[in-house]
Amino acid sequence: MRKVNVAEVEELRWSSPRATFAGAGRQISEALGRDPQSTDLLARHPFDVEIARIAPGATPYPYHSHSMQWEFYHVIAGSGEVRDAGGTTPIAAGDAFLFKPGEPHQLRNSGTTDLVLFVVADNPIGESTHFPDSDKWVVRSPERRAIRSEPLDYFDGEE
Repeated sequence: MRKVNVAEVEELRWSSPRATFAGAGRQISEALGRDPQSTDLLARHPFDVEIARIAPGATPYPYHSHSMQWEFYHVIAGSGEVRDAGGTTPIAAGDAFLFKPGEPHQLRNSGTTDLVLFVVADNPIGESTHFPDSDKWVVRSPERRAIRSEPLDYFDGEE
């Protein structure tokens, strides 16, 4: 058995070039030995777990959908909103929700305290991501690259 204490897992922070998107997270599965680049399912693990933290007013990622990935969210603390194909839905501590492949989504902290979420994703090999607002795809095979018809930056058309 491998065990970690979440408080001891380093929190990674990210921000887009113009700070339109920003967030932080503790990569729990990686702390437990997950190798996200491996094609060996025993090294890759069947799912990925993250404790995500979004500051008040922040949005961590552009509006996007996954070609094959499922994502489960459980709100641990704070409040915010989720944008999906049906509009915007408020979320708060205790709420749980799921996005299946092909369902576009985006989180935003519309509250006054940090929005903290437990996130579980299955991260299938060969996964691609679509960004409806910029009509762009991230294709991970043979290498991770954002494209329309030529290679693009991840945030191109988003900020």
